[in-house]
Amino acid sequence: MLIDGDGGLPRLKQVYIHGYGAYLPMLRIRASEIGRVWGVGDSELPVKEKAVNNFDEDAATMAVEAAKYALVRAGVSASRIGAVYIGSESHPYAVKPTGTIVAEALGVSRRTLGADLEFACKAGSEAIQIVSGLVSSGMIEFGLAIGSDTAQGRPRDPLEYTAAAGAAAFVLGGKGDGVVGEIEASVSYVSDTPDFWRRSHERYPSHGHRFTAAPAYFHHIVSSVKLLQEEGYSLSDFNYVVFHQPNTKFPLVVAKMLGIPPDKVEQGMVCNVVGNTYAASSLLGLCRVLDRARPGEKVLVASYGSGAGSDAFVVNVLDGVLERRVRAPLVDDLISRKKYVDYAVYLRARNKIRLQ
Repeated sequence: MLIDGDGGLPRLKQVYIHGYGAYLPMLRIRASEIGRVWGVGDSELPVKEKAVNNFDEDAATMAVEAAKYALVRAGVSASRIGAVYIGSESHPYAVKPTGTIVAEALGVSRRTLGADLEFACKAGSEAIQIVSGLVSSGMIEFGLAIGSDTAQGRPRDPLEYTAAAGAAAFVLGGKGDGVVGEIEASVSYVSDTPDFWRRSHERYPSHGHRFTAAPAYFHHIVSSVKLLQEEGYSLSDFNYVVFHQPNTKFPLVVAKMLGIPPDKVEQGMVCNVVGNTYAASSLLGLCRVLDRARPGEKVLVASYGSGAGSDAFVVNVLDGVLERRVRAPLVDDLISRKKYVDYAVYLRARNKIRLQ
């Protein structure tokens, strides 16, 4: 059920994380390799390297892999899943849902709710909000919320250094034994701020360069976090903080703006070694925190999506995290499983070379 907090914003009750899972492709390209091609020095590079999906990987296949790990951790059969919501900027089809592919591959009942979501990089956190609402209302027993992306960046554009591939999935349900955590509250802040866009039939997105910082990323995340503060939450209550990670600098800058110590943020930072995984970015950060958090600790998650908006969550870590985290690969396990490619192989794998 949903109940109103003192500030009039909804606090979720009886919404629990039963399982979580991440997936990162094995291929990597060093930022220095991209810089070598375009004559950019190492001192100007925004990340060390990024994850690259191979030619046989897309948002659907990565979502399936992440969801499999989430189901294993949850100990929940796919047949009990009542909703599958997938957020992505890179759905494989313009007209055909990704969710049906994922549900069928996992063995989810055909009597299920589902939709593909788009809100730039916060499409994955949107999925968490929707599934949380369905669980709270009693419409479903369990649901899958997934963020999965094979992000594109135009060659030589600054985005090419960070636009990466990855997925994260969460099995949400009501109260049960051994659950990983509780989603206690969620708020959103949105506005029509066009910092990043891609029109139909365009291959690559466009962005407002410096405009993406203060009026976009910083303003929306700060505003969503302040909504939680209006609900009575203090930033000193949180042991970990996870922000959307478009690069390695923005999360630390917004933390400083809010007065949050950098070490609370760095615990969830994965961007430097896998790049910006867009709809999976803040969700992967949460997965990494759950890989190391202790029962009784509290996590603040604030996503960001261009266009623009931010979803903020309060997650309480519970006893079940210790036993369930070892049932599937940790995020750091997936980060260490890698194979480097050069720029030519990267172009082929990412379908940036068109033969017809």
